[in-house]
Amino acid sequence: MATKQGNLSINSENIFPIIKKWLYSDHDIFFRELISNGCDAITKLKKLDGMGEYALPENYKGKVEVIVNSEDRTIKFIDNGLGMTFDEVEEYINQIAFSGVQDFLEKYKDKTSEDQIIGHFGLGFYSAFMVADKVTIDTLSFKDGATGVHWESDNGTEFEMSDSDRTSVGTEITLYINDDSVEFTNEYRAKEVIEKYCSFMPTEIFVTNPNAEPQYDTVNPDEVLDTDTVIETVVEDAKTEEKTNDDGTTETVEVSPATTKVKILRRPVPINDPNPLWNKHPNECTDEEYKKFYRTVFNDYKEPLFWIHLNMDYPYNIKGILYFPKINTQYESIEGTIKLYNNQVFIADNIKEVIPEFLLLLKGVIDCPDLPLNVSRSALQNDGFVKKISDYITKKVADRLTGMYKTEKENYEKYWDDISPFIKFGYIRDEKFEEKINDYIIYKNLDGKYLTLEECLEENKEAHENTVFYVTDENEQAQYIKMFKENGIDAVILNHNIDSPFITQVEQKHEGVKFLRIDTDLSSSFKEATDENDEALKNAQDSLSELFKKNLGKDNLTVKVEKLKDHSIASVITLSEESRRMQDMMKMYGMDASMFGGNDDATLVLNANHPLVTYVLENPESENIKLFCEQLYDLSLIAHGSLSTDRMTEFIKRSNEIMLLLAK
Repeated sequence: MATKQGNLSINSENIFPIIKKWLYSDHDIFFRELISNGCDAITKLKKLDGMGEYALPENYKGKVEVIVNSEDRTIKFIDNGLGMTFDEVEEYINQIAFSGVQDFLEKYKDKTSEDQIIGHFGLGFYSAFMVADKVTIDTLSFKDGATGVHWESDNGTEFEMSDSDRTSVGTEITLYINDDSVEFTNEYRAKEVIEKYCSFMPTEIFVTNPNAEPQYDTVNPDEVLDTDTVIETVVEDAKTEEKTNDDGTTETVEVSPATTKVKILRRPVPINDPNPLWNKHPNECTDEEYKKFYRTVFNDYKEPLFWIHLNMDYPYNIKGILYFPKINTQYESIEGTIKLYNNQVFIADNIKEVIPEFLLLLKGVIDCPDLPLNVSRSALQNDGFVKKISDYITKKVADRLTGMYKTEKENYEKYWDDISPFIKFGYIRDEKFEEKINDYIIYKNLDGKYLTLEECLEENKEAHENTVFYVTDENEQAQYIKMFKENGIDAVILNHNIDSPFITQVEQKHEGVKFLRIDTDLSSSFKEATDENDEALKNAQDSLSELFKKNLGKDNLTVKVEKLKDHSIASVITLSEESRRMQDMMKMYGMDASMFGGNDDATLVLNANHPLVTYVLENPESENIKLFCEQLYDLSLIAHGSLSTDRMTEFIKRSNEIMLLLAK
């Protein structure tokens, strides 16, 4: 059988519907692609000027203008870049996926680099056909003797080319918008999309609407620029008023002199910032600039706590600013935004392959020209390279935090309540981050003092070896805190939802260390010394246990009778640490803890030194004994912060009954 070799051919009629429908997930992306092409054309022209291949006109300023016309249903993209010749249009436009950038870089590979050049795949132009029935191009190359070129296509698969009478170097692309995409001809909608994708592109972008009402400004004559459109000169006469002198005579005096103002058409203002703060060296940025950038990009007027400026050129290029925002909400409702850019072109928010998961709680921008994007610039390729970038970001954040602990400890402690959720989440989810930050995690104790884990264990080793007691709610656990303080025992405050999985992780990393909530069990420090053979106490245990189970209707209730040093406490509830963490975990996942027993695993501790407990023990047949048992149980639950809605209703009703008994 004969063999044959050759090149595969692509039929544009078959591939073009795929490009139009599937290449880009969002149809508004055509703004980004066509503006990017204009920016690239300007960048190339500047590079040619820098290489001596071309001389830019005096006072040249590159710009991309977007003109939206809702009446004509057109959108124009105009740039003053290097333009195209007839042959270049044939090569770059008529051949799908032939990138002019790649050709340019290959031709001048010894004199230039890819920095600031955005496009690479040669497909961006065709995004226009997702929204347009017809597209035209009018372009004039920078090359000597070049003739303008006109190109147009009604469907993207067939085209016409002819000479154009264009006289200015650059390119004008006109989109005749289809019925489904008319929204993009609205000036405000267009600005919204351009601000989303193009806020930091390296060339100034102007959006104009020829049908909009003109806007004017009034300036002093010496402020008028050559580029201003002067409407009229406005002369205001001097203002005078009558003044009465001390001798009773009057005279006319000048209050303000005559002025001459010039009314001009409002100057166009670029919609973007071509020199974003992240491109500056950190030493050149002021605190106010960082805060202003944060307010502008994230519309958040609460000042960030602090920030990390990423600035790396080797072995890969990555720049950006990560902000630690001030938060007052619980972990599950924190929502950060990390905006990812490629050569100052917006790619997406919160790309998890690049941004370590725990840092998605922050706000910031990251620009990485080296990112291996797919052809639509919407997804990443090359997992190994992306992982290195992610690891670098993790390292920089860890270095900033550990450096702050070492050199700005006062600030570190001041920020801790706000930044601890980020750090603890990172400790749980990122092993490399956990290794770096392990010795710099701090805990606030009952006196507001911040201690490392090692310091917590050292400070309390005489009271409880290798154990850290903690508080989750200072109000609900006030009774237990009082007992701890009176006995000289310390505890730390862990009141965030992230803390339950966090301390579990700490225990796994530090063998032998145990975290116990302050109401988990009653330390021997709180109890009077008793004889193991104290028959009276044993009998009280048996009697009260049976009595409370019967009157509360809880056969599985565990009851302990202790002689507490604090005689003012009648009853308390304790719950095993394992059960509590299970309940906390279920709450985090929106599950009902009562499905797994609720407080059935709790222990009711009765103080044999309290008169109410003694009364119940000595009067088991009293007609009010059920009332007392229920009230003591509910009071312990209230102190524990776990009284259900139904029990709270019953508690209030019962309390009223008790007061009525006293009133008789």
